[in-house]
Amino acid sequence: MRCVIAHSPFYLFKSDVLAAMKGVKPEPASGATVTVGRRTYPVKQVGEAVTGLDRRDFSVGEVSRALTRLGFTCHDAAAAASVPLTPLQEATALLGTVPRL
Repeated sequence: MRCVIAHSPFYLFKSDVLAAMKGVKPEPASGATVTVGRRTYPVKQVGEAVTGLDRRDFSVGEVSRALTRLGFTCHDAAAAASVPLTPLQEATALLGTVPRL
């Protein structure tokens, strides 16, 4: 599929994205994310790996549109933040300790 990211044309295929992210450890996500295989990556990390461009050169929207058109599931930052915590996770966050099981 042809797409334009940071004013540059790219020909992306789902198999190319899967191959580029194979064996790559996901960074901590603070914004929009995308599910590639069984892992969830920040959109900017995937965009950098696939295009070879610096993360400052493209927007999250450009890469999210391209990945969605390829069949990947993109998640907004607001959707990730609205996931309710379990009572144990909420208490742990308030106390700042790790629960012992």
